Parts: sequence; structure tokens; C-alpha cells
Amino acid sequence: MKKWKTIEITMIALFVAFTAIGANIGNFFIIGGVPLTLQTFFAILAGLVLGKRLGSMAMIVYMFVGLLGLPIFSQFGGGFRVIFSPTFGFILSYIVVSYVVGFMREKKATLPMFIFSAIVGLILNYVIGTNWMYFAYKFWAAAPEGFTYGLAWSWMLVFLVKDVIVSIFAGIVGHRLNKTVMAKSSLKIN
Repeated sequence: MKKWKTIEITMIALFVAFTAIGANIGNFFIIGGVPLTLQTFFAILAGLVLGKRLGSMAMIVYMFVGLLGLPIFSQFGGGFRVIFSPTFGFILSYIVVSYVVGFMREKKATLPMFIFSAIVGLILNYVIGTNWMYFAYKFWAAAPEGFTYGLAWSWMLVFLVKDVIVSIFAGIVGHRLNKTVMAKSSLKIN
């Protein structure tokens, strides 16, 4: 079993904090029960900057810290009851998103790959999160009148332009951080 370096633990904690802040930046915009946040941006950035192992670990820690009750999820939510929320699938997706994005960017560290990886991460976020939301509303949450699979996806269209722009920005920022800050640190991505 590999021992954790101090820099690795620090970077994981940093991305947990960034994601918690991103979860609560735009809480006043809620559409279809889904708040406008920057969590996806930080999940993508975690994979791009930290790689698949550390990026996904940062998102696992983020999820468990929130489930333990610290109010770090959107709308300062936290606690085990969040699992039953229609939007919990998005939190679960951050682990997959950061892992896949990190995996892809580890294969080729060019700007186009960083941006492509970020877009793939966004797609995974939407697929996992929206499907969880649909099934939650259908099976255990109180679905709005006339709720359908198409309606769940139409709610996500409202966020799409913002999320595509933010994902491209994450790819650019991640590439820049990788070239400057990460290249000078003792953190090894693989």
C-alpha cells in the first residue's frame, strides 16, 4: 500500500475546500430543484490537476465529509439524508468525473486533450446526475406533476451553456496549472 505524501493530502484537502465553496457560490438560482453551482468545475479541475487517483480521492473525501454532516453541499446541506435527495447523483458523479478526466489527461497532456477531457467529464456528470434525479423523483422523492424523463433532461438544458463554458475554462485553467504550478511541485500525477 502506497503511503500518502504531505503534498498529496494537502492538495486533496484544497480541492475538497474548493468544491465546498463552489457548491455554495450560486445557491440563489434553483431550477427544477437543481441549484446553479460550480461543483462540476472543481470536480473536473481536480481530475485535470491532480490526476485520476488524487482527483477522485478528493471527491470521495468531499462526499464523505458532507455525508458526515458538515454543511459543504449545495445550499449548505450535509448529512446522510442527502443520499435520498434527487440531486445526490451529481455528487456521486464527481468521483467518476474526476477519475475519468484525470485518466484521459494522463494519457496526453495537451491543451486540446485537457478541454476534451473536461467536456467528457461534463457529459458524465449530466448522465449520472440526471438519471439519479429522474429515478429519485420516480421512486422515493415527490415528483412534480407530469414529471417525465424528458422533463428531467429539459431542466438540465438551462445549465448546459454555463456548464460547457465552465468546462472549457476548467480545461484551460487545468492545462495552465499543470504547466506552471504542478510542474514545479513535488506532486507526481501518475
